[in-house]
Amino acid sequence: MNYTFDFNAVSIAPLLQGLWVSLQLTAAANALGIVLGFGLALLIMSPIKIVRLPFMLFVEFFRCTPAIVQIVWIFYCVPMLFDVFLDPMTMGIMALGLNLMAFNAEAYRASIQAVPREQLDAGIALGLNPLQRVLYIVFPTAFRASIPVLLTNGIVIFQQSALVAIVAIQDLMYQGKTLATETYRPIETFTVVALIYFAVSFPITQIVGLLERRRQILVS
Repeated sequence: MNYTFDFNAVSIAPLLQGLWVSLQLTAAANALGIVLGFGLALLIMSPIKIVRLPFMLFVEFFRCTPAIVQIVWIFYCVPMLFDVFLDPMTMGIMALGLNLMAFNAEAYRASIQAVPREQLDAGIALGLNPLQRVLYIVFPTAFRASIPVLLTNGIVIFQQSALVAIVAIQDLMYQGKTLATETYRPIETFTVVALIYFAVSFPITQIVGLLERRRQILVS
């Protein structure tokens, strides 16, 4: 192979600007996914079928279709069908947030089902109404139990945020594509992009592993 590597041709500044956009997308999507995912979990656990069914379909749709299709559909079909025009960043947050909501709802549902009945009985004995029991007993317990899965889902969304480059949001992947085109150095550019994604994701995956080990120790 006669190719000569030249990593000096890769400018870090635009990649860091793109990383900042990716982190903003990830943080906002996680905020939506963590908060609204819990509410979605409660709805899909409703004993009333007519309430439960549409939200179960919502979850299955976002879990069973590619994220790239969801992003493209929201960007191009929502404005055409509903006459709603938002800035690209907001649309990107919406697309990633809805996807994360569906996956977090499943994580919350498993944790909610594992909440000890004794805690709920104690809440009733203390005179807490159903909303108070959800806010002060169910949510904190389910959230703590779901943290490893929520962190894992959050990292997946960070990685999937690269897909918004196809709709011209200037995230890390978009900046990498632009830089590769300008410098004619795609190997070096996308190697650096991959390393940046790895540098952000790897520490959090280690934290998830640590939390899982601690949880197993506490359970045993």
